[in-house]
Amino acid sequence: MQLKKWLLCISLLLLVSACAPEVRKVEYRPTKNYVIASWYGAKFHGRPTSSGERYDMYGFTAAHKTLVFGTKLRVTNPDNQNSVVVTVNDRGPFIHGRDLDLSYGAAKAIGHIEKGVGRVKIEFLGRDVRYVKRVAYQPSLAVPSPVPVTIQVGSFSDKERAKRLQQGLALQYKNVVIQHVKIAGEEFFRVRIGRFKNKDSAKKIADQLADEGYDVLVTSKDL
Repeated sequence: MQLKKWLLCISLLLLVSACAPEVRKVEYRPTKNYVIASWYGAKFHGRPTSSGERYDMYGFTAAHKTLVFGTKLRVTNPDNQNSVVVTVNDRGPFIHGRDLDLSYGAAKAIGHIEKGVGRVKIEFLGRDVRYVKRVAYQPSLAVPSPVPVTIQVGSFSDKERAKRLQQGLALQYKNVVIQHVKIAGEEFFRVRIGRFKNKDSAKKIADQLADEGYDVLVTSKDL
């Protein structure tokens, strides 16, 4: 009898583990001095970035696949030695072989517009800590409870915004899904990661997401 109970507990633990997202290593600073950079402009101007900020094509920002939001980089064009300091506030590029997506303004400042795609030198200058967020918890989870939970990283009325955030998160996490719900006749698209047996088991990944600069809500799986 005791053996059956023990085997049942092991099975439940394995099931919960299988539903948790895989966390790949987060790069807090560049691992290479030279990377392949491209740029993006008018098509995305004014749209929300993965960090939640509006993309300003004339500003000095960049998208990177893993560097935490707020990372400061000096980007230098080796062809003319022009350089610019950018802040990482978005995820991308989503094209294989490219490492960094510069804003139009940053690319123009270093003479990278016409070239479009090419090698640049990057230097890590630190991080703007204002991008660090805190994890929020659904109020009902204040009382310890065994209910399954999930990590919500965004909720949008625009499906394309949800898909873009999902795409960015999928560069580092597995089990990133979009949940479509209707509330009082309105449609929402929630971007969520994983399934955990309780809020304590979700804490490590939730804290990591918040440290990266994402708005995070730990909530009941069925809400």
